[in-house]
Order: sequence, then structure tokens, then C-alpha cells
Amino acid sequence: MSKDWPLWEVFIRSKNGLSHKHAGSLHAADAEMAIENARDVYTRRNEGVSIWVVESSHITASNPEEAESLFDPAKDKVYRHPTFYDLPDEVTHI
Repeated sequence: MSKDWPLWEVFIRSKNGLSHKHAGSLHAADAEMAIENARDVYTRRNEGVSIWVVESSHITASNPEEAESLFDPAKDKVYRHPTFYDLPDEVTHI
């Protein structure tokens, strides 16, 4: 494997209708190779129905140390929280 191969983040969807979840990372020369390698490494027991690969350099993430200032504006919108509403007794799955 070449040191110049980019790092790829792998996301697997285990069943139709579910979200893709981060499974891990791997190095590959291109997207096609990354999908093939992800299949071999992360779905050996037929755990997935869909694979996404994203070159790590294309991901932008927030800084965990800045979480308070980033998420603070949402705290003053109590109407967005389900605890603000009265639910009928027959609604049990929330």
C-alpha cells in the first residue's frame, strides 16, 4: 500500500430504513477501491446493505471544545423539546 493513498471514512447501513453509521477508516487509492476494501473489512458477515465512503479530507467537523457556544442558541427554544407538550396517554413510543 502506498503512503500517498488518502484516508477514507466508511459508513455502513445495516438494514434498509436505518441510518448509515461510521464503521471505521481505511486507506485506498480511489473511491471504488475504498468501497471494495470497506466491504471486505467491515461487512464480512453480511452486516450491511449499503456502504458510503468519504475521503477524510472532505469532512469538516465542529470543535468539541466550542460545543457550548455552537449549541447554546438552541437551548432557549424550549418549544422544540417534546417535554414542552402534553401528550395523550395512547402515545407511548416517544
